[in-house]
Amino acid sequence: MDEYQTEEETAFVVEEVTKIIEESVEAAIGGSAYQHSRVNQWSTSVVEQSLSQLSKLGKPFKYIGSCTVRWENESMYCIISVFGLAI
Repeated sequence: MDEYQTEEETAFVVEEVTKIIEESVEAAIGGSAYQHSRVNQWSTSVVEQSLSQLSKLGKPFKYIGSCTVRWENESMYCIISVFGLAI
């Protein structure tokens, strides 16, 4: 870790991660009705969108899933877990 980075720059901020995950799920699934045939596509899209936005934070983490977000609409719900491992 760079000795000049502040704790704020290297902290795993659950609220920040939660917001990114919620926005990613909303963008990928939104108001769609459940369709079994689209689950894999939605999952991939949520993961890709989430990782893309998390990497833009520029934090020294490898994200593998400690923040858990529950999202739902009228026909389905998803639970996403994000762990940030310091590198």
